[in-house]
Amino acid sequence: MDAYAGLLLYLGAILGFVGITLALNRWLGPHPAPEGAKLDPFECGATAIEGIGDRAFPVKYYGLAVVFILFDLETVFFYLWALGAQPLSTAALAAFVPFLALLVLITLYVWRSGLLEEITR
Repeated sequence: MDAYAGLLLYLGAILGFVGITLALNRWLGPHPAPEGAKLDPFECGATAIEGIGDRAFPVKYYGLAVVFILFDLETVFFYLWALGAQPLSTAALAAFVPFLALLVLITLYVWRSGLLEEITR
């Protein structure tokens, strides 16, 4: 239990230091009022072409983002599985079969739905 007490004491000291630092900064720091150019959006030094919310973002890109995240997670899990299954056994191979089936199903869905072709149009 001593290790946990030391950890909690260390965590309390860190949180206390951060809290005191933020409070002192808020209390002693400058408080300029935002005005003029400070309220304008900054886009690499150029003036904004159109306002916020004038144009909707195409929905087709969200599908691609979801598919990218799925494939990205599958790749990470595949790498971790390959590291963990060093002596390749039947149990390790059986654990990989549903994983591979899911990867194949996602690939077939993306291919059959024409998601990638729709984005290039």
